[in-house]
Amino acid sequence: MATLLRRLAAPSCSSRPWTQVILRDTHGRASALIPRGVAPLGTGEGVPLPACGRAPSRRQHAQATPPLEVDVRRLEGEDDGIVEVLLCRHQARNALGHVFLSQMMNLVTSLANDSAHVVVFRSLVPGVFCAGADLKERALMNHAESDRFVHRLRSLMTHIASLPMPTIAAVDGAALGGGLELALACDLRTAARCAQMGLIETTRGLLPGAGGSQRLPRTVGLSLAKELIFTGRRVGGQTALEIGLVNRAVEQNQSGDAAYREALGLAREILPQAPIAVRLSKEAMNRGIEVPPRYTYDITLHRHVIVLSACVSSGGHELSHGDRENVLLSGETPPASLCLSNNPTTPPCVPL
Repeated sequence: MATLLRRLAAPSCSSRPWTQVILRDTHGRASALIPRGVAPLGTGEGVPLPACGRAPSRRQHAQATPPLEVDVRRLEGEDDGIVEVLLCRHQARNALGHVFLSQMMNLVTSLANDSAHVVVFRSLVPGVFCAGADLKERALMNHAESDRFVHRLRSLMTHIASLPMPTIAAVDGAALGGGLELALACDLRTAARCAQMGLIETTRGLLPGAGGSQRLPRTVGLSLAKELIFTGRRVGGQTALEIGLVNRAVEQNQSGDAAYREALGLAREILPQAPIAVRLSKEAMNRGIEVPPRYTYDITLHRHVIVLSACVSSGGHELSHGDRENVLLSGETPPASLCLSNNPTTPPCVPL
């Protein structure tokens, strides 16, 4: 009997092979969804197993490997150069929670140095683009935690808006509060006519804290933006098109992805254009809107010279993805940069 009790009390490592199989299987599924050039999100690498190879509890494993709530897909073939950011937090309608925010920030940061020509943000959750901030998580935060969360949310939207390539939000369902702010951070928006959009924070005793109160006026005009924010009104896709909130509106299809298909068509229109020229055009417009009109010409001229320099240095073959554009001027090489320090109309503080 004593011998039997000693055997039962002794730690057993027989579960190690089974544990390793489970972990490899779990990591294999996660890795299959990790984008090229992006570090795996929370795969649990580097976390040692408990003594004697005992499998971690379900709670421990869930903490080490958070579910994938944001993914990426690179299109191939004729669509090479188009990258899709996939919102896939199914259980919470893509609400902006801690995990979602962290994974999206990691992904957007990696895209900042990516060679993609166009990025399309789309939802894999039927009937919704993004439901806004996760109010259940928000209710558990104290004041300091809430402030930090809003700061992270605002930082994410700024990073999306600062991506160098054109971005398109495909709104096939509800985009409310922070969800609309995410769409507004993109350059272009397509929407299904049945989609509902609105900055509804005032109906919850809040205010748009992730850039919506600045980007909506620049998109639809100050007076209309005030009306929409003051009332917390929701608008459909057709109305959004009429007021300039979205670029295109289409009837929803049976598969529920009409806005995505329209966004993909728009991305395909951008894809053959000269990528350097497109990127610098985006930068010139984004920076030009932040300064007085009399300075915008110099900003545009500076970007134009950069395009010419790149084209000349590559023999005119670097700029275009499809048909090559000829922007050479009399065969002369323009200066590599444009110095504005001697221009009396341009103050030194204008960002170039």
